[in-house]
Amino acid sequence: MEINLDIVKHPESRQLMRTVKASAYVFEDQNSKRLMSYIEQIAPSEATALIIGETGTGKELVARKIHLLSNRKHQPFVAVNCGALSDTLAETELFGHEKGAFTGAINQQIGWFEAAQGGTIFLDEIGDLSPNIQVKLLRILQENEIVRLGSRKTHKIDVRIIAATNIRLEEAVYAGNFREDLYFRLKVASLNILPLRLRIGDILPLAQHFIDDYSQSLKRKSPELSPEAQQLLQDYHWPGNIRELENAIHHALLVCKNGVIQSYDFQLSGFKHSLLSSEYNLSIYQNSDQTLKHILFNWFEQGIENLDELLEAEITEAAYEYCHQNQLHTAKLLGVSRNIIRARLIKHGLLSPNTRIQASA
Repeated sequence: MEINLDIVKHPESRQLMRTVKASAYVFEDQNSKRLMSYIEQIAPSEATALIIGETGTGKELVARKIHLLSNRKHQPFVAVNCGALSDTLAETELFGHEKGAFTGAINQQIGWFEAAQGGTIFLDEIGDLSPNIQVKLLRILQENEIVRLGSRKTHKIDVRIIAATNIRLEEAVYAGNFREDLYFRLKVASLNILPLRLRIGDILPLAQHFIDDYSQSLKRKSPELSPEAQQLLQDYHWPGNIRELENAIHHALLVCKNGVIQSYDFQLSGFKHSLLSSEYNLSIYQNSDQTLKHILFNWFEQGIENLDELLEAEITEAAYEYCHQNQLHTAKLLGVSRNIIRARLIKHGLLSPNTRIQASA
Protein backbone atom coordinates (compact mmCIF):
# COMPACT_ATOMS: atom_id res chain seq x y z
CA MET A 1 0.00 0.00 0.00
CA GLU A 2 1.45 3.37 -1.02
CA ILE A 3 0.29 6.92 -0.80
CA ASN A 4 1.30 9.08 -3.76
CA LEU A 5 1.99 12.66 -2.86
CA ASP A 6 1.03 15.63 -4.97
CA ILE A 7 3.35 16.26 -7.87
CA VAL A 8 4.67 19.77 -7.48
CA LYS A 9 5.59 21.28 -10.82
CA HIS A 10 8.75 23.31 -10.79
CA PRO A 11 9.91 25.74 -13.50
CA GLU A 12 11.70 24.31 -16.54
CA SER A 13 9.51 21.20 -16.37
CA ARG A 14 11.22 19.95 -13.21
CA GLN A 15 9.04 17.92 -10.89
CA LEU A 16 9.29 16.92 -7.27
CA MET A 17 7.94 13.40 -6.93
CA ARG A 18 7.93 11.43 -3.68
CA THR A 19 6.32 8.24 -2.49
CA VAL A 20 5.48 7.86 1.18
CA LYS A 21 4.87 4.43 2.59
CA ALA A 22 2.00 3.89 4.98
CA SER A 23 4.49 3.08 7.75
CA ALA A 24 4.05 6.72 8.77
CA TYR A 25 0.69 5.78 10.14
CA VAL A 26 1.71 2.83 12.33
CA PHE A 27 1.15 4.15 15.85
CA GLU A 28 0.75 1.09 18.07
CA ASP A 29 3.22 1.94 20.82
CA GLN A 30 1.85 4.08 23.66
CA ASN A 31 4.50 6.75 23.00
CA SER A 32 3.47 6.83 19.34
CA LYS A 33 -0.21 7.10 20.24
CA ARG A 34 0.56 10.13 22.38
CA LEU A 35 2.46 11.65 19.46
CA MET A 36 -0.49 11.03 17.13
CA SER A 37 -2.85 12.68 19.60
CA TYR A 38 -0.60 15.75 19.65
CA ILE A 39 -0.41 15.77 15.83
CA GLU A 40 -4.20 15.78 15.63
CA GLN A 41 -4.29 18.75 17.99
CA ILE A 42 -1.82 20.98 16.16
CA ALA A 43 -2.50 19.96 12.54
CA PRO A 44 -5.61 22.13 11.96
CA SER A 45 -3.76 25.25 13.11
CA GLU A 46 -1.42 27.43 11.07
CA ALA A 47 1.39 27.18 13.62
CA THR A 48 4.92 26.46 12.47
CA ALA A 49 6.22 23.15 13.76
CA LEU A 50 9.64 21.77 14.59
CA ILE A 51 10.10 17.99 14.40
CA ILE A 52 13.05 16.56 16.29
CA GLY A 53 14.29 13.01 15.89
CA GLU A 54 17.12 10.74 14.85
CA THR A 55 17.78 9.91 11.22
CA GLY A 56 15.34 7.34 9.92
CA THR A 57 12.60 7.92 12.49
CA GLY A 58 10.13 9.22 9.91
CA LYS A 59 10.24 13.00 10.38
CA GLU A 60 9.09 13.71 6.84
CA LEU A 61 6.26 11.22 7.19
CA VAL A 62 5.06 12.96 10.34
CA ALA A 63 5.24 16.28 8.52
CA ARG A 64 3.12 14.79 5.74
CA LYS A 65 0.62 13.56 8.33
CA ILE A 66 0.31 17.08 9.74
CA HIS A 67 -0.30 18.39 6.24
CA LEU A 68 -2.97 15.77 5.48
CA LEU A 69 -4.83 16.64 8.68
CA SER A 70 -4.71 20.38 8.03
CA ASN A 71 -6.91 22.68 5.99
CA ARG A 72 -4.12 22.77 3.39
CA LYS A 73 -4.37 19.06 2.53
CA HIS A 74 -5.55 19.73 -1.03
CA GLN A 75 -2.63 22.10 -1.68
CA PRO A 76 1.02 21.23 -2.43
CA PHE A 77 3.32 19.55 0.04
CA VAL A 78 6.94 20.37 -0.80
CA ALA A 79 9.84 18.65 0.96
CA VAL A 80 13.29 20.26 0.81
CA ASN A 81 16.48 18.73 2.18
CA CYS A 82 18.39 21.75 3.44
CA GLY A 83 21.48 19.64 4.03
CA ALA A 84 21.75 19.06 0.29
CA LEU A 85 21.71 22.79 -0.54
CA SER A 86 25.06 24.52 -0.84
CA ASP A 87 25.33 28.10 0.39
CA THR A 88 25.52 29.38 -3.18
CA LEU A 89 22.43 27.49 -4.35
CA ALA A 90 20.25 27.66 -1.24
CA GLU A 91 18.92 31.16 -1.89
CA THR A 92 17.90 30.58 -5.51
CA GLU A 93 16.48 27.13 -4.77
CA LEU A 94 14.38 28.33 -1.86
CA PHE A 95 13.38 31.81 -3.03
CA GLY A 96 13.89 31.70 -6.80
CA HIS A 97 15.75 34.13 -9.09
CA GLU A 98 15.15 36.60 -11.88
CA LYS A 99 16.52 36.33 -15.38
CA GLY A 100 20.12 37.54 -15.46
CA ALA A 101 20.52 37.41 -11.67
CA PHE A 102 23.76 35.49 -12.14
CA THR A 103 25.72 33.76 -14.87
CA GLY A 104 23.56 31.01 -16.31
CA ALA A 105 20.26 32.48 -15.11
CA ILE A 106 18.72 32.57 -18.58
CA ASN A 107 15.15 32.40 -17.33
CA GLN A 108 13.13 33.52 -14.37
CA GLN A 109 12.59 30.74 -11.87
CA ILE A 110 10.42 30.51 -8.78
CA GLY A 111 11.75 28.79 -5.69
CA TRP A 112 10.35 26.07 -3.46
CA PHE A 113 8.49 28.55 -1.26
CA GLU A 114 6.47 29.83 -4.18
CA ALA A 115 5.99 26.28 -5.46
CA ALA A 116 4.35 25.46 -2.12
CA GLN A 117 1.96 28.42 -2.34
CA GLY A 118 -1.19 27.68 -0.35
CA GLY A 119 0.26 24.47 1.03
CA THR A 120 3.06 23.26 3.28
CA ILE A 121 6.82 23.40 2.91
CA PHE A 122 8.88 20.89 4.88
CA LEU A 123 12.45 22.00 5.60
CA ASP A 124 14.46 18.95 6.61
CA GLU A 125 17.86 19.35 8.31
CA ILE A 126 17.05 22.96 9.08
CA GLY A 127 20.19 23.25 11.20
CA ASP A 128 22.38 23.09 8.08
CA LEU A 129 21.16 26.43 6.70
CA SER A 130 23.74 29.21 6.59
CA PRO A 131 23.33 32.32 8.77
CA ASN A 132 22.45 34.35 5.66
CA ILE A 133 19.58 32.04 4.72
CA GLN A 134 18.45 31.91 8.35
CA VAL A 135 17.95 35.68 8.27
CA LYS A 136 15.85 35.44 5.10
CA LEU A 137 13.81 32.59 6.56
CA LEU A 138 13.11 34.65 9.67
CA ARG A 139 11.79 37.47 7.48
CA ILE A 140 9.46 35.03 5.72
CA LEU A 141 8.05 33.94 9.06
CA GLN A 142 7.56 37.55 10.13
CA GLU A 143 6.36 39.18 6.91
CA ASN A 144 5.03 36.27 4.80
CA GLU A 145 6.92 37.47 1.75
CA ILE A 146 9.98 36.53 -0.26
CA VAL A 147 12.35 38.37 -2.58
CA ARG A 148 13.77 36.49 -5.53
CA LEU A 149 17.49 36.68 -6.13
CA GLY A 150 18.23 39.58 -8.47
CA SER A 151 14.97 41.37 -7.67
CA ARG A 152 13.84 44.12 -5.33
CA LYS A 153 10.19 43.25 -5.58
CA THR A 154 8.54 41.31 -2.74
CA HIS A 155 6.11 38.48 -3.37
CA LYS A 156 3.49 37.57 -0.81
CA ILE A 157 3.31 33.90 0.06
CA ASP A 158 0.86 31.78 2.01
CA VAL A 159 2.82 28.76 3.20
CA ARG A 160 2.91 26.76 6.40
CA ILE A 161 6.45 25.91 7.48
CA ILE A 162 7.35 22.62 9.13
CA ALA A 163 11.03 22.15 9.95
CA ALA A 164 12.96 19.10 11.13
CA THR A 165 16.34 18.38 12.61
CA ASN A 166 18.32 15.45 13.98
CA ILE A 167 20.57 17.70 16.07
CA ARG A 168 19.93 19.64 19.26
CA LEU A 169 19.19 23.13 18.00
CA GLU A 170 19.52 24.51 21.53
CA GLU A 171 23.20 23.58 21.43
CA ALA A 172 23.56 25.11 17.96
CA VAL A 173 22.01 28.33 19.30
CA TYR A 174 24.38 28.31 22.26
CA ALA A 175 27.35 27.76 19.94
CA GLY A 176 26.26 30.65 17.73
CA ASN A 177 25.49 28.47 14.70
CA PHE A 178 21.74 28.99 14.71
CA ARG A 179 19.72 32.12 15.35
CA GLU A 180 17.88 32.11 18.65
CA ASP A 181 14.97 34.20 17.32
CA LEU A 182 14.50 31.83 14.38
CA TYR A 183 14.63 28.83 16.70
CA PHE A 184 11.76 30.15 18.83
CA ARG A 185 9.72 31.11 15.76
CA LEU A 186 10.05 27.59 14.39
CA LYS A 187 9.17 25.69 17.55
CA VAL A 188 5.72 27.12 18.16
CA ALA A 189 4.74 23.46 18.10
CA SER A 190 7.53 21.02 18.90
CA LEU A 191 7.31 17.29 18.21
CA ASN A 192 9.87 14.82 19.50
CA ILE A 193 9.92 11.51 17.62
CA LEU A 194 11.44 8.81 19.78
CA PRO A 195 13.92 6.38 18.20
CA LEU A 196 12.51 2.98 17.28
CA ARG A 197 14.31 1.27 20.19
CA LEU A 198 12.11 3.30 22.55
CA ARG A 199 8.90 2.46 20.63
CA ILE A 200 8.99 -1.30 20.97
CA GLY A 201 5.25 -1.58 20.42
CA ASP A 202 5.70 -0.25 16.87
CA ILE A 203 8.40 -2.71 15.80
CA LEU A 204 6.36 -5.82 14.98
CA PRO A 205 3.45 -3.89 13.37
CA LEU A 206 5.95 -2.01 11.22
CA ALA A 207 7.72 -5.26 10.35
CA GLN A 208 4.43 -6.82 9.30
CA HIS A 209 3.61 -3.79 7.17
CA PHE A 210 6.93 -4.06 5.33
CA ILE A 211 6.51 -7.82 4.94
CA ASP A 212 3.11 -7.35 3.30
CA ASP A 213 4.30 -4.40 1.23
CA TYR A 214 7.37 -6.11 -0.23
CA SER A 215 5.61 -9.46 -0.61
CA GLN A 216 3.03 -7.73 -2.78
CA SER A 217 5.81 -6.17 -4.86
CA LEU A 218 7.50 -9.57 -5.23
CA LYS A 219 4.14 -11.19 -6.04
CA ARG A 220 4.44 -13.81 -3.35
CA LYS A 221 2.60 -14.81 -0.23
CA SER A 222 3.64 -12.98 2.92
CA PRO A 223 5.91 -15.20 5.05
CA GLU A 224 5.53 -15.54 8.79
CA LEU A 225 7.94 -14.28 11.42
CA SER A 226 9.31 -17.05 13.60
CA PRO A 227 9.17 -16.45 17.39
CA GLU A 228 12.98 -16.14 17.42
CA ALA A 229 12.84 -13.56 14.63
CA GLN A 230 10.19 -11.57 16.48
CA GLN A 231 12.30 -11.58 19.62
CA LEU A 232 15.37 -10.46 17.71
CA LEU A 233 13.50 -7.55 16.15
CA GLN A 234 12.30 -6.42 19.56
CA ASP A 235 15.69 -6.82 21.23
CA TYR A 236 17.78 -5.13 18.53
CA HIS A 237 18.67 -1.47 19.16
CA TRP A 238 17.93 -0.18 15.59
CA PRO A 239 20.50 2.60 15.15
CA GLY A 240 19.03 3.23 11.68
CA ASN A 241 15.46 3.26 13.04
CA ILE A 242 12.52 2.62 10.67
CA ARG A 243 14.70 2.88 7.57
CA GLU A 244 16.97 0.12 8.85
CA LEU A 245 14.00 -2.05 9.81
CA GLU A 246 12.57 -1.72 6.31
CA ASN A 247 15.88 -2.73 4.72
CA ALA A 248 16.27 -5.66 7.12
CA ILE A 249 12.79 -6.96 6.28
CA HIS A 250 13.42 -6.55 2.55
CA HIS A 251 16.60 -8.63 2.79
CA ALA A 252 14.95 -11.29 4.93
CA LEU A 253 12.17 -11.69 2.36
CA LEU A 254 14.72 -12.37 -0.35
CA VAL A 255 16.54 -15.13 1.51
CA CYS A 256 13.93 -16.76 3.76
CA LYS A 257 12.76 -20.31 3.03
CA ASN A 258 9.58 -22.33 3.51
CA GLY A 259 7.46 -19.26 4.08
CA VAL A 260 9.05 -18.44 7.46
CA ILE A 261 11.50 -15.65 8.30
CA GLN A 262 14.11 -16.87 10.78
CA SER A 263 16.34 -14.71 12.96
CA TYR A 264 19.39 -15.56 10.81
CA ASP A 265 17.68 -14.16 7.69
CA PHE A 266 18.25 -10.58 8.84
CA GLN A 267 21.26 -8.45 8.01
CA LEU A 268 21.39 -6.11 10.97
CA SER A 269 23.99 -3.52 10.08
CA GLY A 270 24.06 -2.06 13.58
CA PHE A 271 26.52 -4.72 14.70
CA LYS A 272 28.71 -4.19 11.66
CA HIS A 273 28.53 -0.42 12.00
CA SER A 274 29.66 -0.52 15.62
CA LEU A 275 32.48 -2.94 14.87
CA LEU A 276 33.82 -0.99 11.92
CA SER A 277 33.50 2.51 13.31
CA SER A 278 36.63 4.62 13.03
CA GLU A 279 37.00 4.77 16.78
CA TYR A 280 37.16 1.00 17.11
CA ASN A 281 39.73 -0.16 14.55
CA LEU A 282 39.55 -3.95 14.44
CA SER A 283 43.02 -4.27 12.97
CA ILE A 284 44.28 -4.37 16.55
CA TYR A 285 42.94 -7.89 16.82
CA GLN A 286 45.48 -9.20 14.34
CA ASN A 287 48.12 -9.22 17.08
CA SER A 288 45.85 -9.66 20.06
CA ASP A 289 45.34 -12.74 22.20
CA GLN A 290 41.56 -12.30 21.88
CA THR A 291 39.85 -13.11 18.61
CA LEU A 292 36.75 -11.49 17.25
CA LYS A 293 34.94 -14.81 17.44
CA HIS A 294 35.72 -15.12 21.11
CA ILE A 295 34.52 -11.58 21.81
CA LEU A 296 31.26 -12.09 19.96
CA PHE A 297 30.70 -15.29 21.94
CA ASN A 298 31.16 -13.34 25.17
CA TRP A 299 28.68 -10.69 24.04
CA PHE A 300 25.94 -13.19 23.37
CA GLU A 301 26.68 -15.07 26.56
CA GLN A 302 26.05 -11.86 28.48
CA GLY A 303 23.13 -10.72 26.32
CA ILE A 304 23.02 -7.85 23.84
CA GLU A 305 21.31 -5.31 26.08
CA ASN A 306 24.67 -3.76 27.02
CA LEU A 307 26.32 -4.27 23.64
CA ASP A 308 27.84 -0.78 23.48
CA GLU A 309 29.38 -1.12 26.94
CA LEU A 310 30.71 -4.58 26.17
CA LEU A 311 32.13 -3.42 22.86
CA GLU A 312 33.83 -0.45 24.47
CA ALA A 313 35.36 -2.59 27.23
CA GLU A 314 36.62 -5.32 24.88
CA ILE A 315 38.08 -2.93 22.31
CA THR A 316 39.69 -0.72 24.93
CA GLU A 317 41.34 -3.67 26.65
CA ALA A 318 42.57 -5.20 23.39
CA ALA A 319 43.97 -1.88 22.16
CA TYR A 320 45.62 -1.21 25.53
CA GLU A 321 47.35 -4.59 25.48
CA TYR A 322 48.34 -4.20 21.83
CA CYS A 323 49.99 -0.86 22.69
CA HIS A 324 51.87 -2.47 25.60
CA GLN A 325 49.70 -0.58 28.11
CA ASN A 326 50.77 2.81 26.81
CA GLN A 327 47.87 5.23 27.14
CA LEU A 328 49.12 7.73 24.55
CA HIS A 329 49.61 5.06 21.91
CA THR A 330 46.22 3.54 22.74
CA ALA A 331 44.53 6.93 22.40
CA LYS A 332 46.20 7.52 19.03
CA LEU A 333 45.22 4.06 17.77
CA LEU A 334 41.56 4.54 18.68
CA GLY A 335 41.43 8.18 17.59
CA VAL A 336 40.44 9.65 20.95
CA SER A 337 42.16 11.77 23.61
CA ARG A 338 44.37 10.36 26.31
CA ASN A 339 41.93 11.58 28.95
CA ILE A 340 39.14 9.55 27.36
CA ILE A 341 41.32 6.44 27.27
CA ARG A 342 42.30 6.90 30.90
CA ALA A 343 38.64 7.34 31.89
CA ARG A 344 37.66 4.17 30.01
CA LEU A 345 40.49 2.16 31.52
CA ILE A 346 39.39 3.19 35.01
CA LYS A 347 35.74 2.65 34.14
CA HIS A 348 36.33 -0.94 33.04
CA GLY A 349 38.71 -1.81 35.86
CA LEU A 350 41.82 -1.88 33.70
CA LEU A 351 43.60 0.92 35.55
CA SER A 352 43.66 2.19 39.10
CA PRO A 353 42.37 5.75 39.53
CA ASN A 354 45.62 6.64 41.29
CA THR A 355 47.88 5.40 38.50
CA ARG A 356 49.88 8.20 36.91
CA ILE A 357 49.39 8.86 33.22
CA GLN A 358 52.14 7.19 31.23
CA ALA A 359 54.52 9.35 29.28
CA SER A 360 54.79 8.83 25.56
CA ALA A 361 57.49 6.53 24.32
